[in-house]
Amino acid sequence: MSVTRRRLLARAGGLAALGAASALGTAARASAAPTALAGPVRLELPRPTGPFPLGVTELRLVDRTRRGPWWAGETAGEFRELMVSVWYPADRAVAKDGPRASYMRAGAAAVFGAGAAKILEVDEGAIDWAGFGTHAHVGVAAVSRRGPVVLYSPGMYNERTLDTTAVEELASHGYVVVTVDPVHEAHAVEFPDGRIIEPAPGLGAIGAAADRSRAALEVRVADIPFVLDQLAVLAHGGNPDAGNRPLPRGLGQTLDLARTGMFGHSLGGMTTAEAMRVDRRIRAGVNFDGPLGYDWADPELLLPVARTGLDRPFLQMGAWLQAPSGRLPHTHEHSPSWRAMWRNSTAWQRDLWTEAAEHNSFTDYQTVLPGLAERLTLPKGLPSRMTGTVDPARFTMSRRAYLTAFFDQHLRGRHQPLLDGPSPLHPDVRFIGAN
Repeated sequence: MSVTRRRLLARAGGLAALGAASALGTAARASAAPTALAGPVRLELPRPTGPFPLGVTELRLVDRTRRGPWWAGETAGEFRELMVSVWYPADRAVAKDGPRASYMRAGAAAVFGAGAAKILEVDEGAIDWAGFGTHAHVGVAAVSRRGPVVLYSPGMYNERTLDTTAVEELASHGYVVVTVDPVHEAHAVEFPDGRIIEPAPGLGAIGAAADRSRAALEVRVADIPFVLDQLAVLAHGGNPDAGNRPLPRGLGQTLDLARTGMFGHSLGGMTTAEAMRVDRRIRAGVNFDGPLGYDWADPELLLPVARTGLDRPFLQMGAWLQAPSGRLPHTHEHSPSWRAMWRNSTAWQRDLWTEAAEHNSFTDYQTVLPGLAERLTLPKGLPSRMTGTVDPARFTMSRRAYLTAFFDQHLRGRHQPLLDGPSPLHPDVRFIGAN
């Protein structure tokens, strides 16, 4: 798998495809946790700003109505199998009774870390990806209140942990956040029995990038209704985990599935939009810098959702678009797919642009790279190529603020003035359009 993995990383744009490398410090910047002298670097996530302590659990879900992706090789005939994490507000009385959640399972972290070391040009083992600190505790009882549900889908080849900062922030404000791994596409998905699933060679063998995106997207979009169905089982008192592992006390009672939203980055943003098109249970969505076409700039390769538009609220935040004419702002004024979506949608829309950002500014990479650079020597220019020149702490604060405000307004019905126009608290974010 190692040769296939290297090829997939190269095709996906180097470190931009690495996936789950996220960790942020208390000022929304990665800070090093105490380690032994010359030991591996561990980074600490920022403390979420909401009032609720956090719990987390994982579910192994098996869809017995579907088989694996056609490009998954020998596993294509097996039932579709997923790993998801459920982040939730915890009962304060027992919130610290369980072990603190690690950022990644150890086996997945080892696979991921080997690939990351090559691209970061550091020694293998120099970074303890599994040791990154979160603020959630595993399996603790849930708070006795219902909250909106938000799904998260990462970028192509990425793990479900890629935006833990935003996930924890939402959960700390009372949301139940469900992160979904794209199995057979993500770099490393570890299952409870110790199996580690890496990218299927068949996906990387699809020659044209647009065809590869289409193949991955079709599978992801089909996963989302199944995940929602399993969450409904959970909300009605059942246990959807395929291994029937114990669930945190009260977890099912926290899910208000009548108020469901979704967000994602890159291919995950595409997944969000398409999932909204096919499943009306998703009431609001956010796209972080994802094209709404199988190609970033080809107006003939639009997603179906860009042609039909949406009748539910949709927020888009972008950086830059590489078009045949050169580098352009990734907004509905320049992107053919965003323009089509903008014209064809009938509900609330916002288009926000950050000039000093880059594609991975809309993930935890925005702050993990500066944190690693404090302890390690990284390739010259890598952080700015990936995350631009925007202030990491300030933009991370802004991204979390707009995300939370969006769902507060459209899932909780609380008007958010932040969404009405530019804010002096968020000077990097420009309003390009509002419908």
